[in-house]
Amino acid sequence: MSVTYHIRIKKEYAASLIEDLQKMDAVEIIKETDEEIVQDWQKSEVERRSEKYRNNPELLVDEEEVFKMLDAD
Repeated sequence: MSVTYHIRIKKEYAASLIEDLQKMDAVEIIKETDEEIVQDWQKSEVERRSEKYRNNPELLVDEEEVFKMLDAD
């Protein structure tokens, strides 16, 4: 079974450890930019929803109301 993890390396020593794992063929490094991680359909959906709420602001729900709905369970 193959699982893909996306990680952001924050420390130089961590990068070295990952490079060592790559040399041992324990990991495969796949370099992607943030733009490649977010799919085109996701960008389109965000734009579609944003446009919907720009045109219909009455559909928006106040965040306090959302928290009340979540606490209702």
